Amino acid sequence: VGQRVMDHHYDGCGTCKHCRGGWTQMCLEGPVVYGSGGHGGHARYMKVPVSTLVPLPDSLSFVTGAAISCGTGTAWGALKRINLQGGETIAIFGQGPVGLSATQLALVMGARVIAIDVAPERRRLAQAFGAHEVIDPTSTDMVAAIRDLTHGEGAHKTLDASSAPEARAAAVRAVRSWGTACFVGERGQVTLDVSPDLLRRQVTLVGSWTFSKQGQAECAEFVADRKVDVERLFTHRWTLEQAEEAYQAGELSPTSCSRRQGRRRQPRVSSAPLGTEGLSQLAQLRSAFNELGTASRPA
Repeated sequence: VGQRVMDHHYDGCGTCKHCRGGWTQMCLEGPVVYGSGGHGGHARYMKVPVSTLVPLPDSLSFVTGAAISCGTGTAWGALKRINLQGGETIAIFGQGPVGLSATQLALVMGARVIAIDVAPERRRLAQAFGAHEVIDPTSTDMVAAIRDLTHGEGAHKTLDASSAPEARAAAVRAVRSWGTACFVGERGQVTLDVSPDLLRRQVTLVGSWTFSKQGQAECAEFVADRKVDVERLFTHRWTLEQAEEAYQAGELSPTSCSRRQGRRRQPRVSSAPLGTEGLSQLAQLRSAFNELGTASRPA
């Protein structure tokens, strides 16, 4: 009681091989995903099994814990999947919350980072975070630019967090022979020419879906030990009551990151665009979750 924790936002049967290994999102019986198939964070209180809780180091804020529980943890999982090493060059496609987190973590791991994004604001953020080079894919050929920056060889590792078909293809083609490309962005499609893009260059292509419970704890310890300033990811703050307003603002400027907080009001911020239908669904969810939160508050 009283311990500071994060929630690993998946639950499973607890007995299959994936659950026993901490990968409850891959449960053979079908996982519960909090915020999707289960109760989410659009409420002041959330009831979860104790088995899903992950300790939050004392030196980290709950804001940082929230990032580790989602985008930053997802970036960590992908970087561990490709076994990024200090001294290697990694090209990171997409500089949203996951991509910027990957940029932050890769730099602390000692890698050279090439950041790619169509949005000037996100490229500026990547530079501010310390990316060695940034590429605007709207004005230059991504693959050619990365090869020019790596003496014609390509990056040791690439990571696509954008889900854009062009970026995914470029992530494969911009990696050097014997290199590894990773897709972490959800959904979407990609078309590859298998022989030149993969086989004849001995390229390894992997997918990475979020992180394990143990991985979340390891990410938190890494962030705490290396003093990674994860809070820089958050450009603005919103109250829970402002959720609909926050998503609405995202329609106008989908390049910033936000989080919800206590009752103090803050200036407007953007978030991921949701559309009219999505905003209507959010309003319904917010009402339902607030009722659940009220019902679950301690007496």
